[in-house]
Amino acid sequence: MTEEVSGNTPKRESLIPATTLDMTPMKRNEADVTTAVAPAARSLSAEDRCDRCGAQAYLRVELHAGGELLFCAHHAREHGDKLRQVAVNFVDETHKLAETPQSAHLEER
Repeated sequence: MTEEVSGNTPKRESLIPATTLDMTPMKRNEADVTTAVAPAARSLSAEDRCDRCGAQAYLRVELHAGGELLFCAHHAREHGDKLRQVAVNFVDETHKLAETPQSAHLEER
């Protein structure tokens, strides 16, 4: 299934002919496929701010209607039950408040 091309480099022939017997171009019967993956929910950073008070956000709620809401730990506790009812995705990172950063001195750990 190969033919010689200049420079002794073999050229592969197509397994599907480019034309039909009456020389009209052939259409390939293949679906367009994408390899895109839905983005995973990113973790919250110090730049993410509570939509109610502007404090650092530790809760992200993605809504059924689209869009997202960010809340600090205080407002997450206050509205958490209602938010879970309308959430498509619920990212709660309030556990970060209890963790000691690795950069803290040993006496502070």
